[in-house]
Formats: sequence, C-alpha cells, structure tokens
Amino acid sequence: MKFLSLFISLIITISSAAQRQTENIIIITTDGFRWQEVFKGMDSAIANNPKFNQGDSEYIFKTYWSNDEMERRKKLMPFLWNTVVTKGQVFGNRTAGSKVNNANPYWFSYPGYSEIFTGYTDTAINSNGYPPNPNVTVLEFLNKQPKLKDKVAAFGAWEAFDRILNEERSGVPVFSAFDIFGGKSPTANEKLMNAMLENSHKPWGEDECLDMFTHYGAVEYLKARKPKVLYIAYGETDELAHAGQYRFYLDAGKQVDTWINEIWNYVQSDPVYKNKTTLLITSDHGRGDMVKTEWTSHNNKIQGADEIWFAAIGPDAPARGEIKSDMQLYQQQFAQTIAKILGYTFTAKHPIADEILYLFKMKK
Repeated sequence: MKFLSLFISLIITISSAAQRQTENIIIITTDGFRWQEVFKGMDSAIANNPKFNQGDSEYIFKTYWSNDEMERRKKLMPFLWNTVVTKGQVFGNRTAGSKVNNANPYWFSYPGYSEIFTGYTDTAINSNGYPPNPNVTVLEFLNKQPKLKDKVAAFGAWEAFDRILNEERSGVPVFSAFDIFGGKSPTANEKLMNAMLENSHKPWGEDECLDMFTHYGAVEYLKARKPKVLYIAYGETDELAHAGQYRFYLDAGKQVDTWINEIWNYVQSDPVYKNKTTLLITSDHGRGDMVKTEWTSHNNKIQGADEIWFAAIGPDAPARGEIKSDMQLYQQQFAQTIAKILGYTFTAKHPIADEILYLFKMKK
C-alpha cells in the first residue's frame, strides 16, 4: 500500500509538472490604486471637484471620460482591458461579485506588502516604520531553491521594501528608493540611470524615488541579468492620491499600464521568457469611496480601504477574462500562488494561506 501511494503521488507530481509551463514570474504592484478606477475608469464626481483636478477638469475629461464605463476603463488602462482581459484573468470587480480583500486589519502599505509576500497576516506588523520583517517571504523562499538561487530580485520606489522583504536576511537584492543599480558591475545604462537618480527631483525626499527610475532599473536588470523571479513596485499612484491630485493619479495609473505592456512585449519577444513567463499584477490596499473626499486616504477607519484587485497573464493562467463569478479571495493567498505557479510549495515557520486554485491550471 505504501508503494502504491508513493507511485500515485509520483504520477500526480509528474503530471502537474508536465502541465505547468511557467518558468519565470514577474510580480507588479501599483501602490493604493483603487479597484473603482480599474473597473469603472475615471470617477466624474472626483474629477469635477476643483479640490482634486489641479484646475484642469477639461484635460481629465478629454483624456479619460466616456459615458460608457467599458470605454472609460480602456482609456485609463488600455493594456489591461485590451490584452490581459483577452489572454488572462482580471479579479476584483465587486459589482460583479468578484471580491478581493486585505486579510490584515490595518489597510495600509507595510502590512499589505507583507501579506502579499509572506502569505500570513501578522498583526504585530502595524506600522510603515516597522523593522525588518521577521517573517519569511516567498521571494526569500524561492531564492533558496537550487534552480532559482541568485535569480530573484526586487525593485521598489519606496525605501521600506528593504525592510518588508528583509534584504539582509533573505539574500534577495532589493533596489529601493535611491539605491544605485548594478552593484560593482553596472551596465552602461545603469551607470547613466545612477547619475540621473542622484540628480533627480525628490518630491518625497530620500524615502521614495520617481517610478521611472524603478521601472527602467527593473527593465535593465531583466534584460541584462535574466532573473527568473522579479518584483516591481510602483509608488506614485499612492503618493499622488494622498496629495489629492486626481489628474496626476490617473496619469500615473495609465503610465503603469503602459509600462506593464512594455514588460509583456519584451518577455514575449525574448526566447528566455517567451511563453514561459507569468505576470501577476495587484495593489497593496484600496482607498475610500463611500465618502468621495476620502478617496485620498486609506486605513481601517475608512470603509472600503481593504478592497483590492489583481490580474494575471501567462501560459498557466487560462484566458477567462474578467471574473464575474461570486467569490471571496484574500491578499494573503498570493504568496502560495506565486510559489505554486513555479512548481514549489511555499513553507515557513509561520502559517501560509492556500493558493488561488481558480486562477491557475494546478492541482493541490
């Protein structure tokens, strides 16, 4: 009986491996970008408010408005709603019953990012200034796998990613805020970006760089060093929302969509990545909406700030489009999903939530 059980287990493992095509994964987050804009496009109530439109409602309406909700969201995120929705899956349209939420009780960034990557809701992590994460992230776990060792990297606009991903303990290189690119052997492009980064405008001081540096640093790393696991964290959507600058918030969201398109086009043109790479796209938390003026804020006192969304495109994400089935998913499920899509089971001393079985062609 033991031999038979072992044989069946082996057959299931081989079958699952044969079905799985993903060899690489790119995780992308855009901080605090609301599901309301993702699925409904520009909110006219906010755009019409002179407090939020930078004195140029004409630009916002010309660029992002349509009476048709489907057209509005395409104007804002054309890659998501022309390519991802036809070749992958998009979750989080609560009006259609697809619900995705933070499991953590705080609804802001450090707890959200920790939840994404540890698969665990640690209630002790209750501040953006929290010390290095005591919990193991899926990036750290994957970096310890022989086939992925030194093939994992992270790029984030916000300095806190060094602590969230615990760069020192994990061994995963984390390029955050104004960290220089390329280490001891930078490429010519990285040398140029380092000079530009040093002399760039710093609207948020030393805590956060402009997203363009995070993006081009990550893309150069992708092209030059061919990582198998890459995390890219954009931050301007959150900063501009906190500032109440709705026009610029929308522009930043559209720019992220453009950059994701660029990344997808690259991986589909490179033989190392083509048809072997999955993109997982999400956000760390939501924002207010019930009271329109609360769209700028998020915490556990603001209704709806725990409501998020995500999308996936790749060889193991069947083309199911916009998910309109009634379901409740949680951010803590992303970590195990990331591991499973690469053929691993994420383990750590802390609890880890189950993967999202609906998303990928996988079996427990």
